[in-house]
Amino acid sequence: MTPRLSTHGNGRATRAALAALVLSLAWQAYAQTRIVAPKNNYSIADDVKLGREASDEVRKELPMLNDQRVDGWVEDIGAMLVQAIPSEFEHREFRYTFDVVNQKEINAFALPGGPMYLNRGMIEAATTEGEVAGVMAHEISHVALRHGTAQATKSQTPALWGALGQLGGAIIGGGLGQVLSSGSQIYAGLTMMKYSREFETQADLLGAQILARAGYDPREMANMFRTIEKESGGSGPQWMSSHPNPGNRYNAITNEARLLQVKGNANTGQFQSIQARLDGMSPALTAEQIASAKKKGGNAPTGTAGRSVRVDPPSSTYRTRSPIDLLRLSVPSNWDEVDAENGITYAPNGAFFRDDNGSTAFTHGVQVGVAQGSGNLQRDTQQLLNAFKRGNPKLRQQTSLQRDTIGNRSGYTTILSNVSEVTGQQERIALSTTTLKDGNVLYVVGVAPQADAQTYDGAFRRVRQSVQIRD
Repeated sequence: MTPRLSTHGNGRATRAALAALVLSLAWQAYAQTRIVAPKNNYSIADDVKLGREASDEVRKELPMLNDQRVDGWVEDIGAMLVQAIPSEFEHREFRYTFDVVNQKEINAFALPGGPMYLNRGMIEAATTEGEVAGVMAHEISHVALRHGTAQATKSQTPALWGALGQLGGAIIGGGLGQVLSSGSQIYAGLTMMKYSREFETQADLLGAQILARAGYDPREMANMFRTIEKESGGSGPQWMSSHPNPGNRYNAITNEARLLQVKGNANTGQFQSIQARLDGMSPALTAEQIASAKKKGGNAPTGTAGRSVRVDPPSSTYRTRSPIDLLRLSVPSNWDEVDAENGITYAPNGAFFRDDNGSTAFTHGVQVGVAQGSGNLQRDTQQLLNAFKRGNPKLRQQTSLQRDTIGNRSGYTTILSNVSEVTGQQERIALSTTTLKDGNVLYVVGVAPQADAQTYDGAFRRVRQSVQIRD
């Protein structure tokens, strides 16, 4: 049944009622809490410099997850929230970035100028994407309102590094102080300053407004805070010291939500698949494990991955290269040629790595080489695979040898999977082989992270089809 407004017999009264309803809705939109940024003696440039320097140190202190799929999802949510920041709190100089820390404890923090870090435990504890967005909107609000340097202004901190109390704005203590080096400037800032209840109230309310403008239900933030309090044992000392409850937080956020109109639906629909992906990884590290590993080795342990690698996608334009006299091929124009220990590699900037011992690895691109053969391509290809497996114990063959044509000659192509020694993440490998006139094997290997495979498959196929052999 659909309720309808009846105009029978009393049109004037009904029009008056409708007008009153419109005015009421307009008043509700206007009635959202007005927020004024606190006094701040520091410049925007100070926030940017402080956040950039602190972020460099955070990456040395904490293990990043470095999973492109999870990081990309968090970045997409962050981008929508940043777009929803009210114009009076926009700062063009700020650069908001979003990274996931491979730590079990529920935590999140943001630095002045925009860098934000979410613990993996935060994502795993959430029950919806909106709850994750709620935590992020709260942290973005601290940054947009410049609470870090405002707190330094308020407390008359003599050194700007005291403003690193923004790290104390972690949603929950989560062992952050336990894993930070006691001599670091970040740790000093954490122990010197904490957010006030006033600033917490502002971040709650502005965060709710940002959520609604972005297309998320602001009540999701209140739900997540309730989860956090439950997981941390209620109003425990870490919770109260890092993000003090300004008083009836849940009700205050839900009351603000009633004054807001959610604009659209921002949900990406990826939350369940992201949680499933995290569930399939090795367990996140606890604060105690991170601290213990650092005491032994001096540096933060890596997470499920080694380092974060971000490169440009393959260019749509190609250029012809001749790595050896008998071979020509075309590769994307933004791939550079690098001599490697096993052949010639073509890779985008930032995808090739050489360690102190001279060993090489690449995360994206193509390698071309010649291996000893007997003239029996099927057997020679299998021997080549066995040699690759000896150097890569996690290498697995995903498909059987498929007939292919390379350089107008009969060949084979097979798909492999591996765990990258650079990132620690799954990668997809396409190996193609054909026989040279002297019986040796020409091989072409295309490598890309599993998350980027769809983008790179077309490039690898085009490289294979461009091969010209002149032996």
